[in-house]
Formats: sequence, structure tokens, C-alpha cells
Amino acid sequence: MSSKFPIGVATIERPLIILFIFYIFIFFISCAPVNLSKQVPKNTQENTISEKPVTTKNKNKVVEKEEDKQEKQEKILNNIFLDKTIIALFAKDDDEKITKQFLNTYELAIYNLEIKNINLQIEFFETEKDLKKIIENNLSPGRLFLGPIQTKHAKILNNYCNYNVIFFSFSSRSSLANDCVYLLNFFPKNELSQLLLYLKEGAKVALLYPENEYGYLINSYVDEVIFESSAILVNRSSYKDDLSNVRDSIKELGKYELRKYELNRQKQILSSKKDEKSKKRLKKLERFKTTSDYDFTHILIADYGLNLLQVAPLLPYYDIDPNIVQFMGTGVIDDKTFFYEPSLQGAIFPGIPEKRRINLINDYMEIYEEEFLRISTLPYDLMGLINFIYTKEYKFGDVIELLNNPNKKFDGIDGNFYFKNNMIERNLDILKISNGNSFVIN
Repeated sequence: MSSKFPIGVATIERPLIILFIFYIFIFFISCAPVNLSKQVPKNTQENTISEKPVTTKNKNKVVEKEEDKQEKQEKILNNIFLDKTIIALFAKDDDEKITKQFLNTYELAIYNLEIKNINLQIEFFETEKDLKKIIENNLSPGRLFLGPIQTKHAKILNNYCNYNVIFFSFSSRSSLANDCVYLLNFFPKNELSQLLLYLKEGAKVALLYPENEYGYLINSYVDEVIFESSAILVNRSSYKDDLSNVRDSIKELGKYELRKYELNRQKQILSSKKDEKSKKRLKKLERFKTTSDYDFTHILIADYGLNLLQVAPLLPYYDIDPNIVQFMGTGVIDDKTFFYEPSLQGAIFPGIPEKRRINLINDYMEIYEEEFLRISTLPYDLMGLINFIYTKEYKFGDVIELLNNPNKKFDGIDGNFYFKNNMIERNLDILKISNGNSFVIN
């Protein structure tokens, strides 16, 4: 058909020729190769169906390869024996007191637990380069490393996970828990979760925290775990790490000025009345600085050390009454230092009764003639775990499986513990402070 003529003209004047040409055209079209991907849209039903078997087959091959790879890896791991020499890593800029305690605790654990089938090799490093050199010189399949203590030194550990080794670090940085790095510390999220789960329906929590790394952590964790509990978070306030504005923060949190104003207003009204009932009421109110209509039933004080001993007394001073509002703390309160502070009497916190660690404390003080640090239970429990692993004669693959099973719990000085997402977690009690001691209330 020529483009020079209208379609109707060619069809009318030369029908047989046109019909012949049409059949020839059809014949060539049917014999020519066709690229369906260009002519048929990809989203058509026909095209989709034709591609499915290929895609599924490819996926199956990938899955099979991954399964084969995983199976081979498991076989390799299960054939690796644990190295009987364990490397303990210490930085020269670690706190000397902590370093000494950890070394003493390792020694005491080996003695008390009668650990005979391992050799503990102590290594000190000064720089990151030194640490790398020590690790690389001791890289052996099935090797266990204990440490480092500080987060800044633990950041490089993940670089060595392809060498079939395990690091038990005491860093508090949860982001470092990965692959071959397992963290042992007192993690506030674990503590907060169990503390808030203890609270009953109707509990209204206020948070008071310092503007430092620990305070910010608590502030973020509260938002994560409060929804798991029956409690609600109604208010929060922060203060500078140097405590320069802590009084203002407490007054704001407790609505001190507003409650003071309301009480004075009531006093003025009563003072204008002459009846005996009003006089008695006024006499009663004279004992108070503010009204007691708090918008929270519990207050979480997320501080520690000397700062806590300064912050806690300011709460009742600005009329947040511990007899009406339940004071709470994290696991850092689990220290005799705080058990005699008047403002913390009746305060609750997550932890373990001292009786679980009293024998260890007494043994340590008797042998080494120095105060036992609260954190020194960490290396002791770690040695208990290691003793269990070597006594069972586990292969490297067995150890990995063990550590990655949160249902497997170990009995430690600080209670039953396990690893979840490469971080130690504990089954904790809720303790209450009273007259220099603490006791379980849950």
C-alpha cells in the first residue's frame, strides 16, 4: 500500500493485488524474530507469568548457595577448638584502681572456681597501635580476649571478627555489641525496663536527669521502655552537669512556685475567717510550704556519685515529699554510700540483694585488704562463664550458639544473666533502701 494514495482508493481499484501483498506481508512478519520485551509492556499478565519460573529458580539457587555457605561455616566453627590461652587486655590509661581490682578478681575467680584448664595472659597497651599489635600477634582460631575496659579502646574490635575469635569487652557503648564482640556492664536499659515493669497501673512518672552522657541515655531509654509498662511518663526536667541550675530544674519539675502560690492563696482566704474550723485549718496549713497536689506519683532520679548525694536532698527541700512521691533510681544506687542518705530512705531501684555477693566481698577484702568495687563482679562472673565453657569442652561453634541463645541463663554473682544482641542482661529484683540497707520488695 502506497502512502501516496488514500487508503480507500487502493482498496477499491486493485483488491486482488492488495490482498496478495497483504498475505505476503503477514508471512514475513510471522517469520521475523520478535523482541517481546520491547513490544509487550513488562507489567502485562502474560509477561509476568513467563518470568516467574526463572525468578524462582534463581532465588532457589541463591538460597541453596547461602545454605551451603552457612552449613560450611558451621562445620568450620564446630571443628575449631578453644585456645587454652586467654588474653586479658588492659590500657595503661585505665583507672589504676579498677585495673588492680580486675586483675585481683581474675585471680580470685581462678582460685575460688578451681579453674585449671586455661592460661590467663595479661597484656598492657598504651596506644591503639599497641592494642592492634597485641591482638594481631595473638590471633588464633578459638581465641578469647577479655577487655578492653574503655569504650574508646573497644571500637576496633569488630575489625577482627573474621578470624574466629571472641572479645568480651566491658564497654558500655551498646553500638559496639556485634558479631564477635560481647559486652559486659551494667546496662541502664535492662535496669529501667525491669524497674518500670514493676510499677502498677496508674503510676505517673517524672524524670530528673543530668545533661551528660549517662543522663541522655536514661532520657532516651525511658521513652523506649515506658510503653512496655503500665506507667505513663508525665514530665521531665534536666540540669547542667555542674549542678548550676539544678534548683531551678527541680522547682520547675515539681511546679514549686505554682503550688506555693496556691497554698498562700488558701492561707489568705482562711486568715480572713474567724470561725474555729478555719483557724484550725489555717494552723495546719502553716506547716507546709506548698500544696501536695503533684502531677506525678513517682520520680526517677537519673544521677550517680556525689552529684546524686547533692541532688536528692534538694527534692524534699523544694517540697517534693518522699513520703508522698516514690523516689526511684537506676542500678547505680546499689551502693552502701547512698543507703544512709536521709532523702533516699524508701527509694527503690533495680538490683540484686547484697547477700548474693557478700561472700565474694568478704573473700576479696580479707585477701587483698582493700574495698571491693561494685563493678568487680563483672570480671568474676565472666570467669565463671569461661570456666563453664571450658569445663564442657565446647568447640568454638558451640560457644557462639550458647552466647546467642537468650534462653540460656547463667547463675552469676549479680543474678542470672544471659546475652541478648551480644549484650549481657540480668534478671533483677526491685530493692528498697531502708536504714543503711536494702531489701527485696517484688
